[in-house]
Amino acid sequence: MRFDIITLFPELLRAFMASGVIRRAFDGGLLQVHLWNPREYAGGNYRRVDDRPFGGGPGMVMLAEPLWQCLSAIRAHRQQDRKQAPLLYFSPLGEALNHERVKAWSQLTGGAVLLCGRYEGIDQRFIDAHVDAQISLGDFVLSGGEIPAMALLDAIARLMPGVLQDPDSHVSESFNPSMNGLLDFPHYTRPEVWQGDPVPKALLSGNHAHIQAWRRAQSLALSQRYRPDLVVAARTAQQLSPQDEADLLKLVPIQPN
Repeated sequence: MRFDIITLFPELLRAFMASGVIRRAFDGGLLQVHLWNPREYAGGNYRRVDDRPFGGGPGMVMLAEPLWQCLSAIRAHRQQDRKQAPLLYFSPLGEALNHERVKAWSQLTGGAVLLCGRYEGIDQRFIDAHVDAQISLGDFVLSGGEIPAMALLDAIARLMPGVLQDPDSHVSESFNPSMNGLLDFPHYTRPEVWQGDPVPKALLSGNHAHIQAWRRAQSLALSQRYRPDLVVAARTAQQLSPQDEADLLKLVPIQPN
């Protein structure tokens, strides 16, 4: 799968792709990433990629022309049109990135072109003419689209066979369908007692069914406490068993501060 990233700071992406467990995805060719700097497609002696906004106001706006020239070079290199490789722009206007959307993007055979904006934004005319989808990480503002691009690539890479050492590692993670979209359960490792705090007895029992039941109950408890909307969604989708409902009834309501 191929991703082309339009960014003024390709060095940020290079460092990201050389680190951590998902490096396997890039080194092994499972994810092919090509970095494109729009400054290389800007005219003039200064290779300018931004200018002051019409109507006044703070900050600068990225010029449409260098982005268009850069995108045209990508299309020519790919020999693919926007239907085969859509242009994704990271923006506060976009839909919030979640597990289902990550999974959908990971199943695109042609990958995508990722546009990382900077400054106050991008000339709207380029967005209107060439952007196929917009995605947001949440209700906050970042300095650019590089961090969202890393987040998307990281999440996609984890779903690819051969990237994680244990192929089942992502199956039991938060938001996965195998968890009915709930949060992950707590994890513990050695020593059995740390600073006077022991590992829960259920995990030391050796009884696989008992351990699974404990983990499911913990997943429900954490979801109910921190993301009750996930519990509501699982109940609406009829993904909660009678035992799940019984475990939820046992929870002590959280008292307001």
